[in-house]
Amino acid sequence: MRPTLRQLQYIVTVADTGRFGLAAEILGVSQPSLSAQLAEAEASLGARLFERGRGGANPTPIGKEVVRRARRLLADMEDLRAVSRAGGAMPGRLRLGVLPTVGPYLLPEATRALHASYPDLRLMVREEATRELEEGLGSGRFDMVLSTPEDHPGTISLPVAEEALYAAVAADDPLARGSGPVRPAEIGARLFLTLGSNHRLARMVAALAAEAGGLISEEYEGTSLDAIRSMAATGAGVAILPSLYALDAAKRGPDIMLRRIVSHHARRTIALVTRVRGDRQPEFEALAAALAEVAQGRLAQSA
Repeated sequence: MRPTLRQLQYIVTVADTGRFGLAAEILGVSQPSLSAQLAEAEASLGARLFERGRGGANPTPIGKEVVRRARRLLADMEDLRAVSRAGGAMPGRLRLGVLPTVGPYLLPEATRALHASYPDLRLMVREEATRELEEGLGSGRFDMVLSTPEDHPGTISLPVAEEALYAAVAADDPLARGSGPVRPAEIGARLFLTLGSNHRLARMVAALAAEAGGLISEEYEGTSLDAIRSMAATGAGVAILPSLYALDAAKRGPDIMLRRIVSHHARRTIALVTRVRGDRQPEFEALAAALAEVAQGRLAQSA
């Protein structure tokens, strides 16, 4: 007997929550019933899926692979139901992971264009750091991600934008006296403010700091670009901001000054990334085109 779709849902929910009791509560069943169904699924698969302990329920190595495949099967079944309800007119659900340093500046306008082409498509968006996007793409949590393509090896990608990086400093900083591009050597031995190490941007900032002879702040890692922008405005250091965000930040007031950085470390490519070609190819291409059109318009304003 093979696992049922209901049992696959139980497996995924236990993996997501790490607790049998919480998973049972979310699913609306008793914990003994959930445990019995999982035991039946493990017996039919011939493998133990979870290690039970005081720390909760953790997937075994085989369990992690089963969870990954179960997510895909459940997502496919949801799309199949949506196709049936809509009479086969390209509906369904698309799970998109996005970098928080990119998504807010491109998605609102791009998704309106996508909705015009696919009115029955439901776009589920989640912002996560680079490493979490790669994990989600590999596990099947995401169908596509808007990210830096070099961080997702073995994937298919369509370019969306080529971003420059800007140095943001307080309005009374000596670097604010100029207005043109600046080289890392001109920034000098400063304190560089950046996001946490699970972001690709943090690694780029580390390379720029090394080129400039500066230091990465050990006391503060921003949780958002807004946070490091605010720190820079107080004179705490130099914030490194990608151009899509920098264009928006420049409109907020005179508390910071921006200068584009000239360096091979100061550019990043943003792309729409997926793992496999298939029946989502039309949406993949349509969303990438919509994102690229919005990015081109925004970046033209900052040129």
